[in-house]
Parts: sequence; C-alpha cells; structure tokens
Amino acid sequence: MVSGNIFHCRRNSWPAEEYVGRTALQLLDFDGGSPPEQAWRRRLNSHANLLKEFSVTFMEAMRMMSLGVRLWSYVREEASHGRKAPIDPFTKEKCRPSASQGVPLGGMGSGSISRGFRGEFKNWHIIPGLCETSPVMENQFSIFVSRDGGNKKYSSVLAPGHHEGLKKRNDSGISSWDWNLSGQHSTYHALFPRAWTVYDGEPDPDLKISCRQISPFIPHDYKDSSLPTSVFVYTLVNTGKDRAKVSLLMTWANSIGGFSHHTGGHFNEPFITAKDNPPVTFAIAACETQNVNVTVLPVFGLSGEGHVSAKQMWDKMAQNGHFERENFEAGSSMPSSSGETLCAAVSASTWVEPHGRCTVVFGLSWSSPKIKFQKGCTYNRRYTEFYGTSERSAVNLVHDALTKYKIWEEEIEKWQNPILKNERLPEWYKFTLFNELYFMVAGGTVWTDGQPPVIDEKPSPGSNQQKSSKRGTRESKPESVKDNHVKLAADQATDGEEQSVSKYAAVHGSQMAKPANGLGPQEPIPYLLSKDGPENVGKFLYLEGVEYIMWNTYDVHFYASFALLDLFPKIELSIQRDFANAVLYEDRRRMKFLADGTSGIRKVKGAVPHDLGTHDPWHEMNAYNIHDTSKWKDLNPKFVYRDFAATGDMSFGRDVWSAVCAAMDYMDQFDRDGDGLIENDGFPDQTYDAWTVHGISAYCGGLWLAALQAAATMAHRLNDRPFAEKYKLKFIKAKAVYEAKLWNGSYFNYDSGTSSNSRSIQADQLAGQWYAASSGLPPLFDENKIRSALQKIFEFNVMKVKGGRLGAVNGMTPRGKVDETCMQSREIWTGVTYGVAANMLLHGMEHQGFTTAEGIFIAGWSEDGYGYWFQTPEGWTIDGHYRSLIYMRPLAIWAMQWALSPPKAILDAPKVNLMDRIHLSPHMIRAMNEISVRKVAPDNRCFPSAAFRCDC
Repeated sequence: MVSGNIFHCRRNSWPAEEYVGRTALQLLDFDGGSPPEQAWRRRLNSHANLLKEFSVTFMEAMRMMSLGVRLWSYVREEASHGRKAPIDPFTKEKCRPSASQGVPLGGMGSGSISRGFRGEFKNWHIIPGLCETSPVMENQFSIFVSRDGGNKKYSSVLAPGHHEGLKKRNDSGISSWDWNLSGQHSTYHALFPRAWTVYDGEPDPDLKISCRQISPFIPHDYKDSSLPTSVFVYTLVNTGKDRAKVSLLMTWANSIGGFSHHTGGHFNEPFITAKDNPPVTFAIAACETQNVNVTVLPVFGLSGEGHVSAKQMWDKMAQNGHFERENFEAGSSMPSSSGETLCAAVSASTWVEPHGRCTVVFGLSWSSPKIKFQKGCTYNRRYTEFYGTSERSAVNLVHDALTKYKIWEEEIEKWQNPILKNERLPEWYKFTLFNELYFMVAGGTVWTDGQPPVIDEKPSPGSNQQKSSKRGTRESKPESVKDNHVKLAADQATDGEEQSVSKYAAVHGSQMAKPANGLGPQEPIPYLLSKDGPENVGKFLYLEGVEYIMWNTYDVHFYASFALLDLFPKIELSIQRDFANAVLYEDRRRMKFLADGTSGIRKVKGAVPHDLGTHDPWHEMNAYNIHDTSKWKDLNPKFVYRDFAATGDMSFGRDVWSAVCAAMDYMDQFDRDGDGLIENDGFPDQTYDAWTVHGISAYCGGLWLAALQAAATMAHRLNDRPFAEKYKLKFIKAKAVYEAKLWNGSYFNYDSGTSSNSRSIQADQLAGQWYAASSGLPPLFDENKIRSALQKIFEFNVMKVKGGRLGAVNGMTPRGKVDETCMQSREIWTGVTYGVAANMLLHGMEHQGFTTAEGIFIAGWSEDGYGYWFQTPEGWTIDGHYRSLIYMRPLAIWAMQWALSPPKAILDAPKVNLMDRIHLSPHMIRAMNEISVRKVAPDNRCFPSAAFRCDC
C-alpha cells in the first residue's frame, strides 16, 4: 500500500490551452462544452500513421514451423465450416491498422462502434467475435452556416477529408459533399467514456463549436452501463457581429460495416424479419426544443437511383438548412438491392445571436437484442431486461439517452473527479487510467440477461412453431454477415413506450452434480445458475483480444480483472462463478493440440479452463488449442481468494469453495517430489506460451506460493480446519524450497533449470507476491528481497531499454541485454508492465512504479509514440512492432489504482496474519520437521491429465 506524499509529480502533460485558445475554452465553458484539464489530445489534422506489425525472426520461424503448418491446417478446417479460428495469424484485415482510434460508443456488452479521433465511425463489433474495422464514411456530422441574409455561407463535413476515394469527379455520392475542414484549428480531447471535439473557427471563423460525445459507462450501475447508445452534445458560440443560422446534420448508413454494407435487403424502418442472424436496428435522433427545429430525410442513396442522392440531399441542406416536415409522415422504404447502400439524415437547425450560445443534442442507438453464437444458442442481451426484445427498442433507447445524459455525466464526474483532482498523481496517469477502459466497450464484450439459452426449433409442416429453452446439441447454421438485415430509424425523440422486464427461472445449484466419468462426446456442459446466489446481473464475456477470439481468457483476465473488480464487482463475481462451475466438470470430447500434434480431452475435471470458448461459450470451453492447458501451472493458482478478500462476500466464498478445493488439489500431480512446490514441464505451460520453463519457475512457483497462502487463509475464514492445516504446511515447505532454488542474492532466477536463460531477469517474476499483496495477504518473502528484485527489474528490464520509455521488457540477461530466447522474452507486454508497476506501488516504490508505467504511456499513447491509443496491444518489441491490438491485459493499469486505493474490505480486514491463527496438529508438526530441501532433476513425463482428487 502506498504511503507518504512522494509521488511522480509534474506539470500538466498536455495543457488544454496548448491545443485550444484560452479565449475559445472560456467561451465554450458552459453546459460542459469545454474539454477537461486532464485529457488525451490530438489535432484533427494529425497524420494517422500505419502501424508496424510484429514478425518472428528466422530462427523463431524455424522453431515454430511445425506449429505453423498445423495451425494453418486448423484455420482452413474451421473456415470450411464457416467459422473463424480463435487464433488466425494468416488472414489480414483489408483495412490496415492505423493510429486513428478514439473513444468507442455505447455501454458494455451490447455491441460496440468505435469512433476515430478525426470523427470516423469504425471497428464495428455488433456480431459476437467479429470486428469490421473499416470506417463507414457515410456516417458523419456536418454543418451549414448562413449569415448576413445568406450572403455569407459555410458548409462542411465536420471531419478532415483525408480519406481514400473522396472527391471523385461527377460523383453523386458522399464525395460530392463539402469536405472543407482542414483540422488545423480543430482538436480532439478524450477522457473515457466521454470525448470532446473542438472546432475553433472551422469552417466559420466566427463560430466556436464543441461536440461532446457521452456514453453510459457508469461504475456500479448495472442497468444503464449495458445500454447501446451514445449522445453528441453540440455547443455553439457565435463570436461574430451577425446573427447566424446554424444547421447541424447527422447522416447514417444502414450498415454494420464490412459485407453488410452492400448486401441489400435493408430497410430504413424497424419491424422487419431477419434471415439467420439476429436483426440490428439503428436509431438516430435530435432533441427538438423551443430554439432548435428538427427535420429528417428518412432515406437517401449514394447513386440517386430510386432515391434522393447524397448530392441532392447535400444541396438541399446547403440551400435551405433543413428538410420538409412532411418527411415524418413517410412510410417504410423499399428494401435496398444488392450493392446499394441506404442512408438516413437528421437535421437540427437553430439561430445563434451575436455573442450568443446554443446547445444542440443528437442521439444514436442500436439494438441487436439477440446474441447468436456460431456453434451454440441464442441469448438475450442484458439491456433487454429493461427494454424488451423488440427491434423498436432502439427508438426508446435513443429517447432515454437524450433525456438522461446529464444524469449520466453527473455520475461519471462523481466517479472520476477524486482521481482527476488528486494533485499527487501524474497527469498522464489520470487520463490513461480512464482511457484504457475503452476495452470494456470495444473489446468484443457480451453481456447477457442471465437467462439460459434458447434454440428456435424448426417446426414440421403444418405444426405450430415452438421454442425450447432446453440446451441443444446440434450445430446451428454458421453465421454470415451477408445474412444480416440491418434497419435504421431516423426520427425525433418521442416519449418511450413502457417496456416489460423479462424474468427468468434460475437453475438450483443442486443440479450441478455430474457423473464421475464426465460428459459424453456430444453432451455439452449445462448452463448453470444458482437461485441462492446474489441478484442476477447477467453473464459477461470479453475477448482476449480482437485478434485472439476467446472469451474470458483466464490467465489474462487475472491481470485485467482489477478493472471489473473495482468498477463492476458483481460482474467479476459472476465470471468467477462461471469458472467455479467449470472447474468441477469434465468434457471428454477430443481435441488436437497444435504445438506437438498430440490430442487430449477438451476439459479436465479440476483444471481451471484457459477460456470459456469461442463459438459456444460456457458449453464448449478451451477454444485455445496450441498447448494442453490442463497441464498449465498458472491457471489454477490464479483462481483463488483475491475476489473473496476484496469483496468480503462470504456467500460467494461458500459458493466457490468446493471448486477452490478441487483446483488446489488438482495441482498435487505437479509436485513430483513432495516438497510442496510445483514444477514446470519443460514446455511453455503458462501465460507466456512461447517461453519454455524447466523445473521450478519464478512465475508459476510464486503464484503457487500465493495460492497456498490464500487457500489456507480462505479455509480458515470458512472454518475448514483440515484444509487450512494442509495448505499452511504446503506453504511452509514450498516457500523454503522456492527461495533455496531460485534466489540468487538480488532477484529470483527465471527457473531452476540449466538452460541458457535460466538466470534471466523476468519482469513478472514477482507475480505471486503481487497477487498476495493485492489480496491483503502477508508478504511471501522478506521485504528486502522483494524490493531488491523489483529494483533489479526497474534497473534492467525498464531503464536499460531506451531509458525507460517503452515499459518493462519481459526478459533481460544478467549482462543487461534483452533475452532473445523466444519472441515473448524479447517483447514488452503492456499489461505485465502495469502489473509490475502496481507491485512497485504496493511496496512503497512510487518513483519506480510510475516511471515503469509511464513507458507504456510514452510508447503507446503520446504524440511521439507508436500510435496505439484506444487499441493498446498485448505487447511490442523495442523497435515498436506490435502484436495483437485491442487486447485485454492492459486493463491491468487498474491494478495500480487498486494499489493506491485498496478496497474497503481489505483496508478494514483485521491487521493480523491469519496464517498465524492456523494451528497445526501434532501430526502436521512432525511432517514439518521432516522437511528437507532436495535437488531434483526436472521430470518432463506426461502425467495423466485427468488426475484429480478433492478431499475437502
């Protein structure tokens, strides 16, 4: 825990007045129009550089050739079934990644749309697991200004026209629009979940404009934080001598990007029937007031054939500044034909007096109430609990957003201000802390209503169609984006209709028991709920990354989950319950492991799964198939205690206790010499899945020590004395072995083997100590050893790599050179760096901690960095080549905030070592006296993956 007042202080990182004139800031400082002091900033004319992707060296390619061949074959096999493999390094996106991202739109788990800092709507993540990266350029805000009786006119799309394909001659599409904004005097300011775009005299020199983007991401609010909607508040200030008529225009294409853009069959009217994929409905709206007049154009096209063309629409706005009021009476449009894109437009017009101010508000919502996975069932999204499953809910959502956004902002500011106003914290840390939360929206999150899945059974001819809530085993037809029908409504905000709240019947926990021989080849794991548990907040999924399509990857979630546990603890406990259920089940279906070509069963009883699946989450787990993760050494130790300690939820502790016992006892098979400490098996059997470990490892061994202490403490609190004694004894034995075999006087060796990298300095060597300290447990080692190792990491892994401006490299040799053993040893992992920084903060090393984490900010977020803002990758090399953009682990920056402000349950816990209260029986004491530290050669034999014992 941090104490004292010595923080990494400095002046404002990016003072707002260096981007926006002080006069403009003062003029816009009403109704929230002025951007905050602490924010991430960019000028709109900044060039969005293409990003440099990671590549393996020749030797690494040679070592991984067999894996590459098997992976290629697997990717092709999945494609033949219409599915995307969870890991596919061979298929590249058509739209190359660039440094152009910004704050995404909407709440969590209802499909997301990102918005670049220059205004483009991109990265469409509406369908689970599928991200369409290309921007839809028809989606824009535009402005039309008329002064002096029409003698002075300005019109422009409010985005720089630096996009391929624009300004073609004789074009009736969007190239015919006025793309007059240079962006030289326009700036973007991001503080998730809000963003401000300030147009300081563009396109009208006498008009100051601020667009404030607001999404309902509100900690501890489990209703509004699930809503797929955003609001755009325009603040207008007229600094001229003439009265100005200002018309703002929002245009939207009937598309979710990618193939759906030109597939046809789309309507600009809700209430239509979809084919295979669940439908998607968009609603765009503006708020009409006494001073603001709203009109709409329900449909226009790009070609002008059969509809008003984009050019005709633009010319109409440039001439009149509005559409006809009669358009509100128009019926539904004809369906679009193949290759045709339908769009809609909403205009909001107002007069702004000289030196006057005005506010215009637009809303956007989208509704895709059903979630359908490619091999699984259909679920309702979380927000349907409050808005129902009708496609018309998009209209009600956008109405409520326009009426509630001020309340959302009050709650957001109440949450953020204590951190933003803390003068002891570095400026870069404050806004990076919030902006890294972008992943909770843009990371492919899925949030269901918690009900069991539904299969739509196809009826026989002449029979009535029935729906069954029973979990089916057949595969459903593979999804195709081409089959998806998208609908869009352009309207004013109207009073919403009362929505029914759907209920569910929970499955009692007593139904969890399964036969000892596990599941049959086609029998899925049941979808489990406990009616005796806490209130139902639904079930939550988030991807490991948009390139690694696996839900709730547990070894990575260990780092990322600090954000959930701090801000949405009920979701975190729900995820933990899902994994607790999974631990106690076995899925005997066979799968092939690509690293060595062997095969094994999909899910071993007692093992914490690597992930909850890809195409059938919760039912077909362990989509990861590079290695057999039932033999990984870090998954089970990461499972226990922290959330129990942080929440003080005894009901949760009792609910998951049997799974904790099973997960701990499962690890006995990896303690081959009975010294209490597990050994690694000579392959990458942990989250560093390309970095081989031999014998005892600092990373897995340290996590095991923390888990032993945590399990014993948890047993004591739950009054399970035999278990507490058993794991206290194991801890005492294992701790002595760990230090004897790995401590070298200044840090812990990478492993106890004899390979060339066994003495490497691993940045993550104290992950176990970080886990213990974050859980309020006593330190695993003497404080001087902990600080010595952290200082070694700081001096070598951090400061010897470009002076600390990149973060902490995973491996360094004792000679101060980057460990080139494998691709991962030479990488800098962003989330691991944040975790190391948090560990430093927990041990009073504030300067080292903030300097370490600042390297990630400099390399990833600063103007001089590599351009990874709002798409923070898993890691990068020292020359800035990224691997896996938009990745889960960087959420670990919230572990730093956890270290600075521990939860109340940990702060208020008794200031005694509960381990000291666990009294050992005479039998246990005799066993302790027999402890001897023996040097044992690594045993790399394959042990039965199904070995399992639970005597709790």
